[in-house]
Amino acid sequence: MRGPRAGSSPTGASAARRHKRWLRYTAIGAGVAVLAAGGAGWAVYEKLQGNITEDTDAAAELARYEKERPTSLVAGAQNILLIGSDSRSGADNRKYGRDSGTQRSDTTILLHISADHKSAIAVSLPRDLMVHLPSCRAHGGTRTDPMFSMFNYAFEQGGSACTIRTVEKLTGIRINHHMVVDFSGFKDMVDAVDGVEVCLKEPMNDHAARLKLPAGKQTLNGEQALGFVRARKSLGNGSDTDRMDRQQQFLGALVNKVQSNQVLLNPTKLYPVLDAATSSLTTDPGLASLRGLYNLVRGIRDIPTERVQFLTVPRRSYVYNANRDQLVQPAAEQLFTRLRTDAPVVVAKKTPRESTTQSSSDGSGTDSSGTDDRAYEHDGFDDGKGGADLSAQKPDGPFMAPGSSGSSPGSSPTPAPTFRGNTAAQDACG
Repeated sequence: MRGPRAGSSPTGASAARRHKRWLRYTAIGAGVAVLAAGGAGWAVYEKLQGNITEDTDAAAELARYEKERPTSLVAGAQNILLIGSDSRSGADNRKYGRDSGTQRSDTTILLHISADHKSAIAVSLPRDLMVHLPSCRAHGGTRTDPMFSMFNYAFEQGGSACTIRTVEKLTGIRINHHMVVDFSGFKDMVDAVDGVEVCLKEPMNDHAARLKLPAGKQTLNGEQALGFVRARKSLGNGSDTDRMDRQQQFLGALVNKVQSNQVLLNPTKLYPVLDAATSSLTTDPGLASLRGLYNLVRGIRDIPTERVQFLTVPRRSYVYNANRDQLVQPAAEQLFTRLRTDAPVVVAKKTPRESTTQSSSDGSGTDSSGTDDRAYEHDGFDDGKGGADLSAQKPDGPFMAPGSSGSSPGSSPTPAPTFRGNTAAQDACG
């Protein structure tokens, strides 16, 4: 029998290798490795596998329109559309309102994962954004007419396929995968990680959201978290933009919690996370398995929290209806171009333009030209035009200028703009 090599400690070396290997697993990866290791484990693996709902209808609809969909420009980069449904169907969702048989996308986030898997960018798309919707296959099998309407109407009209085609038409970005989660699934995920810590700068008392909390740091359970991310009237200025900022803050905190050792390295806590995650998801066929989810998570497991960025697409009040939103150009197209080409995106709590405006104004956020910069919510990059291009937002005209990059041929490269946003590493109380 061959003995140990001189100068080595077989017990210590083996333990170190096992520990290093264990640290490499993510939630999904650990679940695959642990749960498949035996007869009972295989049964659990099959249960989790069966939890995931495969969105075959969306796959068929997208295949029908494959020729009109944008192509992926950078190999290895991934764009995943995350859709939060406001459906009230089912016993767990019914208490949040009357089930009218319809559903809209209460929250939609475009998640871009860089080709080198060293950064991730989550871009919130306002539900009230005015967009051109394509003709879509409705739930009853009929086809809708193209229309100019609110963005979240796409999900009600034609489900995830219609939403994906609307986003691709709007941004020119190829959507590689999508996930849909409802109210109860969101709550289960939060409860599975034993709650998520957030910071409230002021007390919250929202009857509609069924939530009453004091100011300061709070650890929210699933029910509280759902109220926190859905509340509008009781926090901030009551706008959907303010709510999206709060959702981004919460997702950053959730990323921190899931990446923590107490979740990933504890099998007793890992299974509830896997069960909640798989039970709450409706995904495209490419992700509708533990293997598919593991391959996705494996590519982003080592992204540091400071490289997980959150921002809202550059928007302002719609010129024809203050209760709706429209894109701000050229800022929005600059963002879409950077995502299409996998170029770096810079975010900051305050953009250079916002800082300049605040220092030169009377404190109201309005500059000398009378333009309310707070309504723009955009990167602050000075394109020399002195404002936003509103003409591209009229219902009877082109919605945006495809391919506009903000620089002309032969000109010097456009500086990387800074968008207002935050990272998962930022402390909301800071």
